[in-house]
Amino acid sequence: MLLAVASPLAPAQTPPASPAGAAAYDPFSAAAAEKLIGNVEAGVPPQCYTRTGANSNPCWTCHTSRNGRNQTDDWRLQQRYDFSDLGRTNHWTNLFQDRRAAIAGIGDAEALAYIRQDNYAALRPALLAQAGYQGWVPDLDYRQGFDAEGFARDGSDWRAFRYKPFPGTFWPTNGSTDDVLIRLPARFRTDAAGHPSRAVYKANLAILEAAMAVPDTVPDARLSRGIEPIDEAAAGIDLDGDGRIGGSVSRIRGLPAHYAGGGAGEAVLRYDYPQGTEFLHTVRYIDPDAPELMSARFKEVRYAIKRFRLNEQTRQWRYDEEAQERDIGGLPHYSGTSYSGQTNAFGWRLQGYIEDAAGRLRLQSREEQIYCMGCHTGIGVTVDQTFSLPRKVPGAAGWGPQSLAGIQDVPQAGSKEPEILRYLRRVGGGDEFRANAEMLERYFPRGKLDTAKVRRAAPGGKGDIRDLITPSRSRALQLDKAYMLIVREQSFIHGRDALLAPAANVHAQLDNTDTALKASDRVYRDGKLWLDWDALRTNTQRAGH
Repeated sequence: MLLAVASPLAPAQTPPASPAGAAAYDPFSAAAAEKLIGNVEAGVPPQCYTRTGANSNPCWTCHTSRNGRNQTDDWRLQQRYDFSDLGRTNHWTNLFQDRRAAIAGIGDAEALAYIRQDNYAALRPALLAQAGYQGWVPDLDYRQGFDAEGFARDGSDWRAFRYKPFPGTFWPTNGSTDDVLIRLPARFRTDAAGHPSRAVYKANLAILEAAMAVPDTVPDARLSRGIEPIDEAAAGIDLDGDGRIGGSVSRIRGLPAHYAGGGAGEAVLRYDYPQGTEFLHTVRYIDPDAPELMSARFKEVRYAIKRFRLNEQTRQWRYDEEAQERDIGGLPHYSGTSYSGQTNAFGWRLQGYIEDAAGRLRLQSREEQIYCMGCHTGIGVTVDQTFSLPRKVPGAAGWGPQSLAGIQDVPQAGSKEPEILRYLRRVGGGDEFRANAEMLERYFPRGKLDTAKVRRAAPGGKGDIRDLITPSRSRALQLDKAYMLIVREQSFIHGRDALLAPAANVHAQLDNTDTALKASDRVYRDGKLWLDWDALRTNTQRAGH
């Protein structure tokens, strides 16, 4: 399962034929031009090259003890830069570019006009115009929007959900806004007779939410999760454990044995999505005047589908194989091409579109796609290789387009400390690189973390996480401009992080692989993806409400 260094792309990478007289907009141009993969370690993100020193540990968020069905158990990576010989050279050279003069040369009006243009609507017809393309073609019409329950109004059955962003890179203050949608296979959207049923679809999504978002310290029989109101009669399952089927329920107690309706033949497994589950993830610029700061222009459109489900024996074998390859210095391998998408060993196929130099969305090259594969394959914190759904806001409040409004800084499961507060304390900054000067100024006056200020966004406080992770208008526009420059250069294979100045706390070359965190006793094994939403109820009860 090794990928040859700078390997030529497979013959299957031949692009589909273009019709005569095709428009200048060719979404396959970059994928077609790719001949070699220059960075075979592109699945190792730039953040992994952080110069931790003895005091800053951002690594714990991803590399942690095994959880649920995830057997990676990679917390020891906090202690050393465990890269291949090739990986010891940092290929993410955009981290070291000084773009301050170029950023200053872009006016605010120019940046705002750019990020407020829609570059998504043209993608689907451009893809359909290419004969023979077998990759994923976006089928969600964002212009039609979503109804009050988060379902796409275009009838595609995509459903948006709200979630607490994963710490660090995914915060708006560090460069981007984003949203995530989910769609279950067609059989999960029908009743037992095969007729489309929103009631059954909602029941199956609620069951999946309970299966994915409750920490592994809770056994199946004691599982409890607040859900949106579900019609038990439509589901045909006793979801709340009261011994009868009927009425509306807002909590699942005990893990159901199977899904509802047309999905009744599918067993419910903790931390294991059904085959055919899809995710749609868009990454956007920061529009300081838009609702939820989300720009009309998309930086990226990312797609994932679970192509196959592993039995327990095969799953364990795959984890063992991954560990053995790391031990011998092997390089990761993902099957597929840029045109088909990349598939990992655990059944997930990923594919993505990113801006071309003119700002139009184009198919990512294989090397650009590999960038996403590392975090969705071999790190300890993920739940079935995913991040967002296990962090969904519980119940009805969690269904709808992404919004940070009202989300407080709840702790990770098993912790009593608010998650963002813990991140800031352990990292000593507001991002992995400690390059976010605004966060340092806001929350580290005279170099010391102002915990009282950060706690205002935690349960019992009067704020929410917007107070912590929203950039100022000035910073938002600077981040937009920095990324616009990367788009113009088309230099994504050298990094996508919109830094405002060259990174100081990043290794360009690794000769010593010791992070220095073990010697300073700053290695942590408690990072979890799951969140303790019950902390909200506990603090409300303490306040006497």
